Amino acid sequence: MRRVLAFLPVLPGTALAQEGGATSPALTPLHAPVPVVEMLQAAHWVVQVVSLLLGLGLFAVVTVLVFKLGELWLAGHRLRLSLAAVARAGTLAEAGMILRGRRCPGAAMAEAAVEEVALMPPGPSAAVSAGVKERVRARLERVAGRATARLRRGTGVLATVAATAPFIGLFGTVWGIMSSFLAISAEGTTNLAVVAPGIAEALLVTGFGLVAAIPAVIVYNAVQRRVAALRQGMADMAVVIEVLLSRDLDRRAGA
Repeated sequence: MRRVLAFLPVLPGTALAQEGGATSPALTPLHAPVPVVEMLQAAHWVVQVVSLLLGLGLFAVVTVLVFKLGELWLAGHRLRLSLAAVARAGTLAEAGMILRGRRCPGAAMAEAAVEEVALMPPGPSAAVSAGVKERVRARLERVAGRATARLRRGTGVLATVAATAPFIGLFGTVWGIMSSFLAISAEGTTNLAVVAPGIAEALLVTGFGLVAAIPAVIVYNAVQRRVAALRQGMADMAVVIEVLLSRDLDRRAGA
């Protein structure tokens, strides 16, 4: 039960400092960093398992962050270029030619619109034009929905870590405090050397839970905001494509 004494600061005048008439040389001074690795090695196996789970959660958060930084930036860059290119096009067919071969939601939306116009039945009637507009709008929404779902991949991991990490850490906290009470019961004393191991383990795993949960919440919110911005960009692209389609239909009706 004295295995964590080396991790505890010594205050002058305490029983721990006066034990044996002198301060133990193994005790860590106040300014020294907390030896986390040594504490984990000396902790109960339940606390070690909980710490491992929280470490894996933090690793997953960092992994998602690294991948999402590149993915979201690239998606936004491609979408801005595609939107600028389509805005300069005079017809829907011209927009499709400009975006042909590009890998972005804007190019997929333009391609879907061009395909739907190619399937349009002959005749400049108002019913045909209304049907084409409705079908193009449906296909554009479908493309945007698929792109949004693809951009949101990985956010479920962030949400899971953010929601569960504090409770996993709380389980380790409860276990450490329970160990302290069991030690008190077994030793029949509330001496610091008896309660210190369990309390140290409880505080350590509580900190791990916060370290895993807080970044997960921050990254999750950042990803959601960025995806919402990209969704708005795809909505702008859909408006531009529908405007080009409407102009093409008006020209056809006037021909």
